[in-house]
Amino acid sequence: MKVLVLAIVLLVGSLPAAAQQRPLVTEDPETIGAGNVLLEGGIDVLRGVLYPVSGLEGDLLRFPTLGVSVGVGAIVELQLDGGLYNRLTVTNRRQAPLGHLVRLTGEQTTDVEDLIVATKIRLVSEGPGRPAFGVRLATQLPNASNESGLGLDTTNFFASLLVGKTVQSVRIVGNAGLGILGDPVGGNQQGDVLTYGVSLARAVRQGVEVVGEVNGRYSPSEPRVTPRGTDSRAAMRLGARFTQGTVRLDGGMIIGMTPRDPSFGVTAGLTWVFRAFDVP
Repeated sequence: MKVLVLAIVLLVGSLPAAAQQRPLVTEDPETIGAGNVLLEGGIDVLRGVLYPVSGLEGDLLRFPTLGVSVGVGAIVELQLDGGLYNRLTVTNRRQAPLGHLVRLTGEQTTDVEDLIVATKIRLVSEGPGRPAFGVRLATQLPNASNESGLGLDTTNFFASLLVGKTVQSVRIVGNAGLGILGDPVGGNQQGDVLTYGVSLARAVRQGVEVVGEVNGRYSPSEPRVTPRGTDSRAAMRLGARFTQGTVRLDGGMIIGMTPRDPSFGVTAGLTWVFRAFDVP
C-alpha cells in the first residue's frame, strides 16, 4: 500500500522554491526565502469520501482551500493551511462510533477545514551530488466539529524529514515522518502513524511542468488497536503547473488508494509569491 511512490516538484520561471507546491502535498525541503510570502488558493471536488467516525459518505467540495507561507529567515518558513468551506453531499450513512452526534438535516453538511500550523527548516542546502535536507513540524487544530460529521475534534502533531534533489529537468522530493493522532472516540489512547510522500516534477518547457506523487500515512497497529479515524490513508496525484512571473496556475486529479480516501477527485488553484519585508 505504501510502496507505490511517484510524483513531482520543480519550480521554473522566477518563482523561488516554495513551501507549498500545489497541486502536490509532499513538502520540498527548500524554503521560500527570507522576506518572501507565498499565498495560495484552490478548489477540490472529491467523489466517494468516507468519514469512518461519523459514518458519512459522499461527494466533497472544498472551496477555497487556503495557504500562507512566510519566509522569516533564509532557512526558516512558517506555514498556515486550512479552508473556509467544506460541503459534503451525503450519499450513504453507515453505523459509526460518533454517528449519533451528527446534526444532519437534508442531504448536505458543511464546516470549515482544520487549520494546520507548521514550521519548516532547511538543514542542508542542495549541492553537487548532494540533496537538500529539511524538517517540518506541524500541528493540526480541531476547527471542524464532529457535529457536522466532517471533523474529529482532536489535535494532531506531525514531524517529518524532507529531502529533495534536482536531476537535470526533474525535481525529486521525499518525505518520511511520524504522526501522533488523537483518539476521537475513546479519548484514552492515541494513534501513532508513519507518514510518507514521494513526488516528481518534470519541466517540459519554460514555465510548464508535469507533476505527480503518492502521499499518505500508515498505521502499523491497524486493524487491531488503531483508534477509529487514525487509519491508514493514501492518495495519488497527477497534474500540471503553469508559471508566469510570480504567479503559478495548477490543476490535477486525485485517486484514492484506500477505501477511506476519495475514489476520484480534481483540484485546481493559483499560487502567488511576492517580496513582503526585509529581514535584518
